[in-house]
Amino acid sequence: MSISNAMQTGVSGLLANSTAISSVSDNIANANTVGYRRSFAQMVTSTSGNFGSASSNSVRAVSILDMSEGSNLNNTGSATDLAISGQGFFVVSRSPNDPNVGNYVLTRAGSFLPDANGDLVNAAGYYLAGYAYGDDGSLGSIDQNSFTDLTTVNVNTGLSTGAASAQMSVAGNLPSQETGVGAPGDPFTSSAEFFSPLGQADRLQFSWQPTSTANQWDLTFSDSSGNAYGNVTVDFNDSGANAGSPALYSGATNTATAPAAFAFDVSTGIVTLTIDNGTTPQVVNVSIGAPNTFDGMTQFAGDYTSLDVITDGSASGNLLGTEFDENGNIFGIYDNGNREPLFNVPLASVANPVGLVAGDGNIFQLSRASGVAQLGAAGTGSVGNITAGVLENSNVEIAQELTDLIRIQRAYSSNAKIITTVDEMLDETTRLKR
Repeated sequence: MSISNAMQTGVSGLLANSTAISSVSDNIANANTVGYRRSFAQMVTSTSGNFGSASSNSVRAVSILDMSEGSNLNNTGSATDLAISGQGFFVVSRSPNDPNVGNYVLTRAGSFLPDANGDLVNAAGYYLAGYAYGDDGSLGSIDQNSFTDLTTVNVNTGLSTGAASAQMSVAGNLPSQETGVGAPGDPFTSSAEFFSPLGQADRLQFSWQPTSTANQWDLTFSDSSGNAYGNVTVDFNDSGANAGSPALYSGATNTATAPAAFAFDVSTGIVTLTIDNGTTPQVVNVSIGAPNTFDGMTQFAGDYTSLDVITDGSASGNLLGTEFDENGNIFGIYDNGNREPLFNVPLASVANPVGLVAGDGNIFQLSRASGVAQLGAAGTGSVGNITAGVLENSNVEIAQELTDLIRIQRAYSSNAKIITTVDEMLDETTRLKR
């Protein structure tokens, strides 16, 4: 190696350690940046000349992202702050609902808050992307090999539309001692709530009139205004294994005004009510108990018990808040008691995370070295779980960075010493001709 080559080697050392010190400074500056991944410079030998006949050995620094080292999670109390426990990245875009899939990038920074429109955006201005659930509560067919089906996650869904009731079942006890007397008492009445197609709550009334025949009742169904739909006579078993259960339904009569209607299936104990509350009347099936079973109304001595009612459907409701599960599903919580899935936030994985290119705003862009992104539900495959209400710290360890700072400073000074030494040698060489 010539003297000039020695100087070039020293210069390469200065340049390589300058790159290394730059990585350390970036790490220290971002020690408190949410989801930041530290970078470090790995020194690689660089030679001149052909393989096996190199005239000098120099050095260059290759910057590498530390994607394998995890970090701690801090509780924030904000329901829309998200952190990934394990591998994977959030998919984000610079603008909401960006139609260009090339503009989607990856990040670990989950400090999301809703903007004025309810779109979740992090502190760097990137919008969280996910899959929207349909009205039927399913995601449908989605392409997990591209960003095509992603849309910006929005938590301002406003109103839960509710659902019309179609099925109802009632259960309770009638006092047997009230029947079979010369002057039966007043009817026992109660009501049950159901929901219209527009999500409006309405009530159906039941009137149980004891008769002078033992163990026999006349049941009348009415609307909330007292207008009768129809009636049926119910006889209960008074002995044997089925004592207390309905024995016979008879005399079912429709008294409703069309298009409202009343129909009773005596073999199942199910009444079909046609309710005139829209252009197309609503149909509700009400089960009061099949003959010789105890799954509905019963008659035993004692007190009348109010009805235990099970009804499907729901009222319309306003959004109270949202909640996340560990698989990235976002649910809307409504004041009508509904909990409806809104979005699923997938996590992206790449074959070589070290090959990602870091960009402004703590984001990572795909490259040939990283490979293409694969999307999957959190907690499945190689990606980790999502935790709400916490943020992931930077994986920078200050003590390590300060130690590296001293080490790199020493290496830089040593390379500088090479240059000054070579300079003195060259000066000595030039004095030989004097």
